[in-house]
Amino acid sequence: MKRVAITGAGTINALGHSVPETLEAMREGRCGIGPIDIRDVERLSVQIGGQVRGYDQESAFNRQQIALYDKFTQFALLAAREAIGQAGLDFTGDLANRSGVVLGTAAGGMNTWDDNYRVVYEEGKNRVHPFVVPKLMNNAAASHISMEFNLKGPSFSVSTACASSNHAMGQAFQLVRSGASPVMITGGSEAMLTFGGVKAWEGLRVMSKDACRPFSANRNGMVQGEGAAVFVFEDYEHAKARGATILAEVIGFAMTSDASDIVMPSAKGAARAMSGALQDAQIDGSEVGYINAHGTGTAANDKTECAAVADVFQAHADRLMISSTKSMHGHLIGGTGAVELLACIMALRDGIIAPTIGYEEPDPECALDVVPNEAREARVDVALSNAFAFGGLNAVLALRRAP
Repeated sequence: MKRVAITGAGTINALGHSVPETLEAMREGRCGIGPIDIRDVERLSVQIGGQVRGYDQESAFNRQQIALYDKFTQFALLAAREAIGQAGLDFTGDLANRSGVVLGTAAGGMNTWDDNYRVVYEEGKNRVHPFVVPKLMNNAAASHISMEFNLKGPSFSVSTACASSNHAMGQAFQLVRSGASPVMITGGSEAMLTFGGVKAWEGLRVMSKDACRPFSANRNGMVQGEGAAVFVFEDYEHAKARGATILAEVIGFAMTSDASDIVMPSAKGAARAMSGALQDAQIDGSEVGYINAHGTGTAANDKTECAAVADVFQAHADRLMISSTKSMHGHLIGGTGAVELLACIMALRDGIIAPTIGYEEPDPECALDVVPNEAREARVDVALSNAFAFGGLNAVLALRRAP
């Protein structure tokens, strides 16, 4: 099997419009969550989120593109441009024919849905724009990335709620590792901060009205975010041969299903996913130094995840660093695992562990080293990235520090 390198990364999210900006914010423990600026916000009981500030679509896309691109597609394209630019790849010939895109998203074109429901139901119009369907479909972002960069190999989207990005990146990893594709562009994108998107999540009664405080005893729910992160997964030898800079190596992936409840997580399902990733990577749990937790800030998720970590790592769990960057950028739903992978790369490459901010009170049921409030310097050789979704769908990636 092929080794898989990460040779490019790009992002836009509440912490920054690029990878350097985002990593700087993570190092500083800066919070990107605040009051959201959307239509009819006064009708929402939850009025905070990890919104991308200062975003100007006209500066990045022309009028014809804006007519075709929902906000989640725009975010994905911007992240892909940064990632592929960093990787220094030009897709022509056989490389173009065999390389592709796998992106995760839970909702796809939520802004398009929201705008056109208003047109039909609120304004009473009988016609919508002819591009509504190609604009809102979940595969729109993957398709537009494939067209912009001439990627003619396997290209598709994955939608598994909050695990969408990790499932997508896992599929990309397996395609490169198997030799089916030399390069895959992968990650996730989400733009659910609309009136309808937030109102739907309000109904679940899992949202905080003031802050995201994962693992803290006084946590009171999750906070939505928006944005995208995209990576270049490349055949390791292909990357070395062309002199590419390797950010990290992807070494394992596993996915499981709880098969138990549509919203309540299972510690056993999460544990099997982490154990599976270790087994796939052919490493021992004692080699892991950092876990980027799913860490939503809900009581059910945090306690379940901590129990799963303790079960898998046993005595080593007390020596692990585990943090949730959702406390800074919010929960990007289908795009969240991709943004969180940046924290894993920072831990491996730079030796900087992103903190869990907003931590105020220890919780006996989350008695792990959650890197509270301040980033930490530490050498990390192996990191895991956890994603656990409604429907009981779990996906875990294992990464190793580049030589």
